Amino acid sequence: MDLKDQLKNLFPDHTPAEEEKASPQSDIWLQDDPIICKYEKRKGKPVTILEGYNGAESDFKKLAKALKTQLSVGGSIKNETIIIQGDYREKIMEILIEKGFKVKRVGG
Repeated sequence: MDLKDQLKNLFPDHTPAEEEKASPQSDIWLQDDPIICKYEKRKGKPVTILEGYNGAESDFKKLAKALKTQLSVGGSIKNETIIIQGDYREKIMEILIEKGFKVKRVGG
C-alpha cells in the first residue's frame, strides 16, 4: 500500500487538484537585453566570454557558478564578464535559454 492509497483511506472525500506545470522559475534576475556570448583565444587557449548581464552582482555570481558547475569547467568573473575556459558556446547558449535568458552569439 503506497502513500496515495493510505491518504485515500484517511480522506475518502478529497479529490486531488491537478498540479500545474509552472514555467521554469529562476532565482536569478532575467533581463530584456540579450547576453552576448563570444569566443576568443587568450594566450593560445580558447575561452568563451559572456557579457551584457545587468542584474545584481550576487545574481551574476550565481549564474557564473551554475554555468561552471553544469559544464564542469573552470572560469572567472572579471569586469562584469564571465570567462569560461574552453569553447562551450553552444552548450552555454542552451543552458541560458533553458533558464529564460535571451542570448546573442557573436563571432564565428
